[in-house]
Amino acid sequence: MTVSSAQALAWRLGRQHLVSGAASAADAVRRLGAVPAWSGDADLAVRRRLTDPAPDAVAAAIRSGDLLRTFAFRGSSHLMAADEAGVYLAVRTASRQWALRSWQEHYGLRPEDWPALLDAVRTALAGGPLDREAFAAAVTAVPRFAHLGPALLDPSMTLLKPIAWHGALCFGPSAGGRPTFASPAASPAWRGLPDLDEAGRRAVVGYLGAYGPATRANLHYWLADGLSAGRRRVERWTDEVLADAAAEVAVGGEPALLLRAHVAEVEAAAPTDAVTLLAGHDQWVLGPGTADTRVVPAARRAGVTRGAALVLHGGVVAGTWAAGASTLDVTWFGEAGPPPQDALAAEAGRLAALLGHPGELRLTTA
Repeated sequence: MTVSSAQALAWRLGRQHLVSGAASAADAVRRLGAVPAWSGDADLAVRRRLTDPAPDAVAAAIRSGDLLRTFAFRGSSHLMAADEAGVYLAVRTASRQWALRSWQEHYGLRPEDWPALLDAVRTALAGGPLDREAFAAAVTAVPRFAHLGPALLDPSMTLLKPIAWHGALCFGPSAGGRPTFASPAASPAWRGLPDLDEAGRRAVVGYLGAYGPATRANLHYWLADGLSAGRRRVERWTDEVLADAAAEVAVGGEPALLLRAHVAEVEAAAPTDAVTLLAGHDQWVLGPGTADTRVVPAARRAGVTRGAALVLHGGVVAGTWAAGASTLDVTWFGEAGPPPQDALAAEAGRLAALLGHPGELRLTTA
């Protein structure tokens, strides 16, 4: 089967809830796999994908436990659906970073110490969220871990990351602007960490369901680079999914993978000239990676990587936008062709409603 890049992107826009919205914040995030929580744009990225983008939709999903904020991809904090977060966390543990000699020497922890450390963390958080100081005090009250106080309070939170990957810790509600830590198990939706190979296959299937048709390079970017899963593991998981649930297709002559259940849909998809305004660091570009020129023109990669808020035309980055005092200022890239002014105005109005902003469109071409 051969499809055009325009068909593939049109189908992907629908899968990522950018054509018709998701019913809930958890549904939107679950489909994407993860949404960066560190950029400040997570709220807009999720609400842009909702049928009912209530101002507190993301915060309410975190309070209910439907969404978790925790460390996952690339060492950064992300929002993930609580019922699927364990899949990505299990994959992240594959690297066993805490077992490196440098880690053992720096933290005074051997690999065999970690089960007891995780138990100490779970016990500390069993009664509910704790601020950093209270959390560190509770863990270091265990004599075996008394020496970890400085590491647990270090602003980098480096030691906390593998604790989070094991599913023992996530972020709790902010207390006066300061972070707290909580147990993922406090969420009714939490399912724990599955077996590593099961998690890897599920992660491949989930990725293809949101970002397909995808190349093997896309999968390596997402799982090997993003979660340090190891290229050989990712290749093996991909081959297993290909044998069981995926098909090889050609997108503009380039080999790619797609779930078999979606082949007919992509083949029937009609290219679209839809205009979409997205937050910076949106998963539309972070999922496949900014090096994927089907989505991000090579000449525009630097600005996208830096987190510019984006304008898509048919799923391809065609400009950037910024909110002025009373305007939405759109810079349209000249190489994208004539700007579709009516579609831009309509999308600017939609975005203005999300932002609570006057939103008069001001358009320039670069």
